[in-house]
Amino acid sequence: MSSKNQVDYSSSFERLQISAEPRWLQDIRRAAMGRFTELGFPTPRQEEWKYTKVDFTRKMAFQAAPPGLNGLTPDRLDQLTFGNLGCPRIVFVNGHYSDKFSSLQGLPPSLQVQSLSEALRENPEQVEPHLARYADFQDHSFVALNTAFIQDGAFVHIPEGTRIQEPIHLLFLSTAPEEATVSHPRNLIVLGEDSQAVILESYVGLDHQPYFTNLVTEIAVGKNAALDHYKLNRESDEAFHIATLQIHQDRSSNVRTFDATLGGVLTRNEVNGVLGGEGATCALEGLFLVSGKQHVDNHTRLEHAQPHCDTREVYKGILDDQATGVFHGRIVVKPGAQKTDSKQTNNNLLLSDEAVINTKPQLEIYADDVKCTHGATVGQLDKNALFYLRSRGIDITTARSLLIYAFASQVLAGIRVDSVRSELNDYLFSWLPQGDLIKGAFQSES
Repeated sequence: MSSKNQVDYSSSFERLQISAEPRWLQDIRRAAMGRFTELGFPTPRQEEWKYTKVDFTRKMAFQAAPPGLNGLTPDRLDQLTFGNLGCPRIVFVNGHYSDKFSSLQGLPPSLQVQSLSEALRENPEQVEPHLARYADFQDHSFVALNTAFIQDGAFVHIPEGTRIQEPIHLLFLSTAPEEATVSHPRNLIVLGEDSQAVILESYVGLDHQPYFTNLVTEIAVGKNAALDHYKLNRESDEAFHIATLQIHQDRSSNVRTFDATLGGVLTRNEVNGVLGGEGATCALEGLFLVSGKQHVDNHTRLEHAQPHCDTREVYKGILDDQATGVFHGRIVVKPGAQKTDSKQTNNNLLLSDEAVINTKPQLEIYADDVKCTHGATVGQLDKNALFYLRSRGIDITTARSLLIYAFASQVLAGIRVDSVRSELNDYLFSWLPQGDLIKGAFQSES
């Protein structure tokens, strides 16, 4: 039975002005909306959503996020985490492109970085082969909803042979008004053969009002191309963030992703990678740092579709107070994907007796010449390590913070962009009691 909010989305879809769009996009929209109507929003009865309740989709009536800056100024923007990295950036406010805050100087003329809405108007032939071709909406209601309401987001095209060392920043800001709002950012990132790029996506809430970000990012990586992809969630403490990252890799390509979840009252991150070419490699890393009553759910799926592909996955979680978390990681080795080498690890640190984590690493192997391992740990701070630090004259609060930082820094150390690593380290120090003291100690050693 359809809920009232599903009916509201159907009514909103009927009011969309899509007649001026390419026919292929109209067809995709209608198919996606039809599938969303059939699926409805997921419930805990579905195994994939067993520990993540999305009741907010039924209890709250979200209005389309309006355009407008709502008092946002350049000074306020620069004060945000990742607000001013000094690299090219394209900015969206409430899901709408903002020319005022975007700055793309310094990029090669052949490189294409623009809003998706602009690309659909000016260069639809570059978008059509990729948009909605990787993120499948047939079995995922939130992807279907996003696809039906595709409006804006970032389109990044790295031409064949182009290598960019400097990060390109896709910055999404939410300035929620009094009513609850929803936006559906849609990003499309395409790397040509033998190209290289670093992409940073960040999602930041500026007000403490409830809003809903329903995000889909599709990435296509060509032969011998390399991509470092970073995503930061600093949504407000009343925000809901549902995100799907879909990656498709060609032969001998290399992808590294890092996902940091720090904000939002409820976050669901789905990262799906298909290694569709022989010799491809993929590394997924993530850190979630939550407290209060925050809930974060990380679902990953790495599909080895061709032989001689390698994947590495490390996710770490730190949960305090009554925070809850989920990690469900799947590695799927298809028939014929011989010489697969894959390793998956999930480590979790619970700082209170009320924090809860549900972790489920999973292997599905349909080939016989593979090397695959997986593992998960859940624990609290090591009492012996605490005792050792206390015996050296360190107070209990500082000792706990030192151990927490050591736990998180192992995954942060793998970030290859200095500015990104520095920003996340600074946030971790600010989150920890006695963080300034610890930061000073580490800086003096270095």
